[in-house]
Amino acid sequence: MTERGSLRVRLDRLGREVAKFGAVGAVGTLVNFGVFNLVRHVTDLHVVRASVIATVVAIAFNYVGFRYFTYKDRDKSGRTKELTLFLLFSGVGLVIENGVLYAATYWFGWDSRLQSNFFKFLGMGIATLFRFWSYRSWVFKALPVRETTVGHAESFLEETETKPVVRRP
Repeated sequence: MTERGSLRVRLDRLGREVAKFGAVGAVGTLVNFGVFNLVRHVTDLHVVRASVIATVVAIAFNYVGFRYFTYKDRDKSGRTKELTLFLLFSGVGLVIENGVLYAATYWFGWDSRLQSNFFKFLGMGIATLFRFWSYRSWVFKALPVRETTVGHAESFLEETETKPVVRRP
């Protein structure tokens, strides 16, 4: 395979991964905002506490989506380690997401419902960039490629492309 073809394959894989990550993330975002606004509507909890509850619910939803949809083809041998790392990096994302909301609410006094939702969304965006990088780098690792198998398959394909096909009646 040429270097250009290899790059195209890697970019195609990354594009599919980003699309799947985005699909799970979009539904997780709806879950997060739904729970956040429901908790704020039916309880008297402070805005950041309601947001933390919503983020935890969304983290649980997202783990299932990432494990069984986005990264279903990734290594499944170390589930305990995977879940531990997922929760660790999700916790960092939770701090990023709710830190932005905390700063907006308690440092700047921006605490209307619209402002709270805006800064929650902003925090989620920043945390999503961190989560995407950390999940694909540390949590849902790609299975190692066996060079001999790949090399054999590529040489086999190249041989069949250059050999003339002889058909016998």
